[in-house]
Amino acid sequence: MKLLIDGDGCPVVRIAERMALRYQIPLVLFCDTSHVFSEFAGEVVTVGKGADAADFALVNRCQRGDLVITQDYGVAAMVLGKGGYALHQSGMEYTAANIDGLLAERHTAKKLRASAKHHWKGPRARTPEDDARFAAALEAILNRIVK
Repeated sequence: MKLLIDGDGCPVVRIAERMALRYQIPLVLFCDTSHVFSEFAGEVVTVGKGADAADFALVNRCQRGDLVITQDYGVAAMVLGKGGYALHQSGMEYTAANIDGLLAERHTAKKLRASAKHHWKGPRARTPEDDARFAAALEAILNRIVK
Protein backbone atom coordinates (compact mmCIF):
# COMPACT_ATOMS: atom_id res chain seq x y z
CA MET A 1 0.00 0.00 0.00
CA LYS A 2 1.25 3.45 -0.97
CA LEU A 3 -0.06 6.95 -0.42
CA LEU A 4 -0.11 8.82 -3.74
CA ILE A 5 -0.74 12.57 -3.89
CA ASP A 6 -1.96 14.57 -6.86
CA GLY A 7 0.28 17.47 -5.87
CA ASP A 8 -0.67 20.13 -8.40
CA GLY A 9 -2.44 22.73 -6.30
CA CYS A 10 -2.96 20.37 -3.37
CA PRO A 11 -3.16 22.26 -0.06
CA VAL A 12 -2.82 19.17 2.15
CA VAL A 13 0.54 17.82 1.01
CA ARG A 14 2.28 18.43 4.35
CA ILE A 15 -0.59 16.93 6.36
CA ALA A 16 -0.51 13.79 4.20
CA GLU A 17 3.28 13.67 4.46
CA ARG A 18 3.16 13.72 8.28
CA MET A 19 0.48 11.02 8.33
CA ALA A 20 2.41 8.78 5.92
CA LEU A 21 5.51 9.06 8.12
CA ARG A 22 3.47 8.24 11.21
CA TYR A 23 1.95 5.15 9.57
CA GLN A 24 5.22 4.25 7.82
CA ILE A 25 3.56 4.20 4.40
CA PRO A 26 5.52 4.81 1.18
CA LEU A 27 4.62 8.26 -0.16
CA VAL A 28 4.72 9.45 -3.77
CA LEU A 29 3.91 13.00 -4.86
CA PHE A 30 3.05 13.73 -8.50
CA CYS A 31 3.40 17.26 -9.86
CA ASP A 32 4.28 19.13 -13.01
CA THR A 33 7.27 21.38 -13.55
CA SER A 34 5.43 24.48 -12.32
CA HIS A 35 5.34 23.10 -8.76
CA VAL A 36 8.49 22.59 -6.72
CA PHE A 37 8.57 20.48 -3.58
CA SER A 38 11.78 20.54 -1.59
CA GLU A 39 12.49 18.66 1.60
CA PHE A 40 9.76 16.14 0.94
CA ALA A 41 9.80 12.86 2.88
CA GLY A 42 8.76 10.68 -0.05
CA GLU A 43 9.37 10.26 -3.74
CA VAL A 44 8.56 13.22 -5.98
CA VAL A 45 7.57 12.43 -9.57
CA THR A 46 7.81 15.56 -11.71
CA VAL A 47 6.28 15.42 -15.18
CA GLY A 48 6.02 17.94 -18.00
CA LYS A 49 3.35 20.63 -18.07
CA GLY A 50 1.11 18.77 -20.51
CA ALA A 51 -2.60 18.73 -19.75
CA ASP A 52 -3.26 16.08 -17.10
CA ALA A 53 0.30 14.70 -17.33
CA ALA A 54 0.66 14.40 -13.55
CA ASP A 55 -2.81 12.85 -13.28
CA PHE A 56 -2.04 10.13 -15.82
CA ALA A 57 1.38 9.41 -14.26
CA LEU A 58 -0.33 8.97 -10.89
CA VAL A 59 -3.05 6.69 -12.25
CA ASN A 60 -0.45 4.59 -14.08
CA ARG A 61 1.48 4.05 -10.82
CA CYS A 62 -1.61 3.35 -8.74
CA GLN A 63 -2.24 -0.25 -7.76
CA ARG A 64 -5.02 -2.07 -5.94
CA GLY A 65 -5.09 -1.00 -2.29
CA ASP A 66 -3.23 2.30 -2.78
CA LEU A 67 -4.71 5.49 -1.35
CA VAL A 68 -4.77 8.57 -3.59
CA ILE A 69 -5.37 12.15 -2.49
CA THR A 70 -6.86 14.19 -5.32
CA GLN A 71 -9.42 16.88 -5.93
CA ASP A 72 -9.94 15.61 -9.48
CA TYR A 73 -13.09 13.48 -9.80
CA GLY A 74 -11.81 11.88 -13.01
CA VAL A 75 -8.60 10.74 -11.31
CA ALA A 76 -10.64 9.43 -8.38
CA ALA A 77 -12.87 7.43 -10.75
CA MET A 78 -9.85 5.81 -12.42
CA VAL A 79 -8.30 5.00 -9.01
CA LEU A 80 -11.53 3.38 -7.83
CA GLY A 81 -11.62 1.39 -11.08
CA LYS A 82 -8.17 0.01 -10.28
CA GLY A 83 -9.23 -1.08 -6.80
CA GLY A 84 -7.65 1.83 -4.97
CA TYR A 85 -9.02 4.29 -2.45
CA ALA A 86 -9.41 8.00 -3.12
CA LEU A 87 -9.78 10.95 -0.77
CA HIS A 88 -10.59 14.58 -1.60
CA GLN A 89 -8.66 17.39 0.11
CA SER A 90 -11.92 18.27 1.90
CA GLY A 91 -11.89 14.87 3.61
CA MET A 92 -14.63 13.38 1.43
CA GLU A 93 -13.92 9.79 0.47
CA TYR A 94 -14.72 8.92 -3.12
CA THR A 95 -16.66 5.67 -3.36
CA ALA A 96 -18.54 3.61 -5.90
CA ALA A 97 -21.70 5.06 -4.37
CA ASN A 98 -20.83 8.73 -4.97
CA ILE A 99 -18.43 8.91 -7.93
CA ASP A 100 -21.04 8.79 -10.71
CA GLY A 101 -22.99 11.67 -9.18
CA LEU A 102 -19.81 13.70 -8.71
CA LEU A 103 -18.78 13.14 -12.33
CA ALA A 104 -22.25 14.16 -13.54
CA GLU A 105 -22.09 17.29 -11.38
CA ARG A 106 -18.67 18.14 -12.83
CA HIS A 107 -20.00 17.73 -16.37
CA THR A 108 -22.99 19.99 -15.68
CA ALA A 109 -20.78 22.66 -14.11
CA LYS A 110 -18.46 22.56 -17.12
CA LYS A 111 -21.41 23.08 -19.48
CA LEU A 112 -22.62 26.05 -17.41
CA ARG A 113 -19.17 27.63 -17.41
CA ALA A 114 -18.94 27.19 -21.17
CA SER A 115 -22.28 28.92 -21.67
CA ALA A 116 -20.80 32.11 -20.14
CA LYS A 117 -24.19 32.87 -18.60
CA HIS A 118 -22.95 32.29 -15.09
CA HIS A 119 -20.19 33.98 -13.14
CA TRP A 120 -18.45 31.56 -10.83
CA LYS A 121 -16.60 32.55 -7.71
CA GLY A 122 -13.39 30.74 -6.91
CA PRO A 123 -13.14 28.39 -3.96
CA ARG A 124 -13.34 29.92 -0.50
CA ALA A 125 -10.15 30.33 1.51
CA ARG A 126 -8.96 27.21 3.29
CA THR A 127 -9.27 27.30 7.08
CA PRO A 128 -7.55 25.45 9.92
CA GLU A 129 -10.86 23.62 10.41
CA ASP A 130 -10.64 22.36 6.81
CA ASP A 131 -7.17 21.00 7.54
CA ALA A 132 -8.37 19.33 10.75
CA ARG A 133 -11.31 17.75 8.92
CA PHE A 134 -8.99 16.41 6.21
CA ALA A 135 -6.49 15.05 8.77
CA ALA A 136 -9.26 13.24 10.66
CA ALA A 137 -10.65 11.73 7.45
CA LEU A 138 -7.18 10.64 6.31
CA GLU A 139 -6.47 9.03 9.65
CA ALA A 140 -9.83 7.24 9.63
CA ILE A 141 -9.28 5.76 6.18
CA LEU A 142 -5.70 4.77 7.02
CA ASN A 143 -6.89 3.02 10.20
CA ARG A 144 -9.39 1.12 8.08
CA ILE A 145 -7.10 0.03 5.22
CA VAL A 146 -3.60 -0.29 6.70
CA LYS A 147 -2.96 -3.85 7.65
